[in-house]
Amino acid sequence: MLPFILKRIFQSLLVLIITGAIAFSMFTFVGDPIDNMLGQERTMEDIERLRAQLGLDRPIPVQYVKFLGEAVQGNFGVSYRQGREVSEIIMERAPATLELAALSAIFAIVVGIALGVFTAIRRDGFVANFIMSASLIGVSLPTFLIGILLIYLFSVELGWLPSFGRGEVVQIGWWTTGFLTESGLKALILPSITLGLYQMTLIMRLVRSEMLEVLRQDYIRFARARGLSERVINFRHALKNTMVPVITVIGLQLGAIIAFAIITETVFQWPGLGLLFINAIQFVDIPVMAAYLMMISVMFVVINLLVDILYAFIDPRLRVAAK
Repeated sequence: MLPFILKRIFQSLLVLIITGAIAFSMFTFVGDPIDNMLGQERTMEDIERLRAQLGLDRPIPVQYVKFLGEAVQGNFGVSYRQGREVSEIIMERAPATLELAALSAIFAIVVGIALGVFTAIRRDGFVANFIMSASLIGVSLPTFLIGILLIYLFSVELGWLPSFGRGEVVQIGWWTTGFLTESGLKALILPSITLGLYQMTLIMRLVRSEMLEVLRQDYIRFARARGLSERVINFRHALKNTMVPVITVIGLQLGAIIAFAIITETVFQWPGLGLLFINAIQFVDIPVMAAYLMMISVMFVVINLLVDILYAFIDPRLRVAAK
């Protein structure tokens, strides 16, 4: 098992280095930050001095190596736009995104698995068929359109929920949370549903498909022949074997929730990392963009690494194949 884990860790580090290099090299095509930092009265001397001060006069590989060395120590430089430490800005914005992503993930996993099992067990019922038909909405509609429709219905027409912002938050050390206030909880509902709806429908349809496949297996027929109850067969035998391939997809979708929060945060003006990244692009704030993309890459790689290890524990055949 240890060689399998070490191999996955090495692969994860390699992916991080390559992904970071590609993302960092792309910043040369988004514009020159010097244009946004200096006024119209700037001179060539001012430009060259600021470029040297920021290290932008060095080759891109040198800039990237320097960035990696600083990032390992938690130092992502100074924001070109705000003139503050990037790590400080990210610490302020991270709680909003992580709380939104956590609630969306819980919604997607719990509701997706529950509906997937229900539609598999009651596959010929009217309710199950209605759920499967309605799930096409979550798969086919783009995220921003779902968010706009939810805002129109629950904020504009009904006036039940806020259409933007995070609501009132409570400071707990360096963490700010909206879970402890009424307005904060209300503000979380629409964006979390918007962000998690696609993942929920994907998980639901996958669980249903895998559940139907498992229920056709011979050992399920043997379990029925032994006189076991349908509850025991469905939840102790079928569901357990259904979850083996589903875990991999859930891991990928957890990373996607954090990465795709950009669209949801833009629609709902959610003060998180996604909105920070959009503003950084507009102002060519390279340190903020680099820090954000590196953080998203680390989250994706860590989640996939944990899923690989968990998958190996569940299915021992993977450990044998990896040797």
